[in-house]
Amino acid sequence: MRNQQSTQGILSIIALVCLAAGWFNFFSPEINSLLSRKVFYVLIGISFFLQAPFLSNKNFVYAMYVAAAICVLGGLFIPLGTKLESIKTIGLLGGIILSIVNRPTYRQ
Repeated sequence: MRNQQSTQGILSIIALVCLAAGWFNFFSPEINSLLSRKVFYVLIGISFFLQAPFLSNKNFVYAMYVAAAICVLGGLFIPLGTKLESIKTIGLLGGIILSIVNRPTYRQ
């Protein structure tokens, strides 16, 4: 579990760096677009795949796999500049919502 969290954390940090590079135009426009509109979604999707087996509510496991697949496949195969790009964002939001809803609640 600890190794999974470390891997997921590293992937998330790299994904955020890719997103920031695209926003702040650190590289050429083509590289910025590739990092922020493709690589970011693939890395976040992989992070969702790693998180899915550890969800405490088993009803959410398949939904998390679907969100992960949408992010990864969308990042790899949906061409940039098309109306279908919003599908990747739906997968991202779905995975984030599932992550937040599934957090354990600690009561004292």
